[in-house]
Amino acid sequence: MSKPNVLVLGGCGFIGRHLVEHLVTHDLAGRIKVVDKTPPLMAWLNSRHTQAFASERVEFVSANLINPTSCQNAFQSEGTGQQEESEGGCWDYVINCAAETKPGQTDPVYQEGILKLSLNCATEAVKQKAKRYIELSTGSMCSDEKVPQREDCPVEPWTMVGKYKAKVEQELAAIKDLPYTILRLPICYGVGDRKGLTPRIIIAGIYKHLGETMKLLWTGTMKMNVVHVEDVCGSIWELLQTDRTLHETINVCDDSNATQALISELLADMFGIKIDYWGVTMSNMTKLDMAGAIEEINDRHLGPWAELCQRDGVQNTPLTPYMDQELLLHKHLHLSNEKLKSYGYRLRRPHITRELLEEIVQDFIEMNHFPRTLLA
Repeated sequence: MSKPNVLVLGGCGFIGRHLVEHLVTHDLAGRIKVVDKTPPLMAWLNSRHTQAFASERVEFVSANLINPTSCQNAFQSEGTGQQEESEGGCWDYVINCAAETKPGQTDPVYQEGILKLSLNCATEAVKQKAKRYIELSTGSMCSDEKVPQREDCPVEPWTMVGKYKAKVEQELAAIKDLPYTILRLPICYGVGDRKGLTPRIIIAGIYKHLGETMKLLWTGTMKMNVVHVEDVCGSIWELLQTDRTLHETINVCDDSNATQALISELLADMFGIKIDYWGVTMSNMTKLDMAGAIEEINDRHLGPWAELCQRDGVQNTPLTPYMDQELLLHKHLHLSNEKLKSYGYRLRRPHITRELLEEIVQDFIEMNHFPRTLLA
């Protein structure tokens, strides 16, 4: 039986690169086409991911998916005639990992980089008769401390990415003949993560260097649910194997029920630092000038980070301790994974651990992107 042909959109991003490696390592796909506006050589790939991209079954194409013509070209098959095309279109599975996820951008940037991009890709998937289409969305749709939010929760996104992903979810449901599944993700972490937990890891390292207590906004009880990137890739593939997931929205979340305290305690253990919280009353006072408060916090971290990098000979790094104010709002990212498990999915990394966080840092140290003495 021939293996499915897979089109990975945004394949050089954090989740995309892991997905390509997952498909290659487990021999799951016949052909894998990777589309991204950033070429692999400029995407800070580690050696494992570079090796996966070098596989003979992987083809890379540079494209800007915001442009409909560019998007159309990205879907075209470059088959040599030796590869069989599946009945109908060229691609059995289209997995959209592409989107503007950087916080702190303007409305038009998200309008194009999330909504327009996703609709271009979904429309093209219908034209190309893709058998299945996966859209990666966000879990920041509804904040509730007490109750883990299910997929049918009220949609009240508190981030700009969430606002535009919610619009994408709505629009996909209205596209005729689109065999979609939407996966809502909490904070995704793992080797190569630069935006999820890594800024917090860097900041904890900075407080080790400063010899000071790391003091955080709000309280430790704030929900910060997470998922390991291996489970994102594993669930994408398994959920594609059943028609029961067609036209469904599914939370992909681990069992940690992680809070700010749980993550901070792992970091305190890792770097040998002390943790404290400003509490709700003091933190609320920053709302009077949130932008000013965040700027002050970032200024406090950026100087020592530059010093550390210089001291350890880290010449060029994509990593930064910079935190956008959206990431510091008092909102609970609290998801139920019951629906995911109802399809028989078993989590590979059910709980976040110090070892899994250290693995991220060790990988960056190997690439000379992170000051090695911080883990010594």
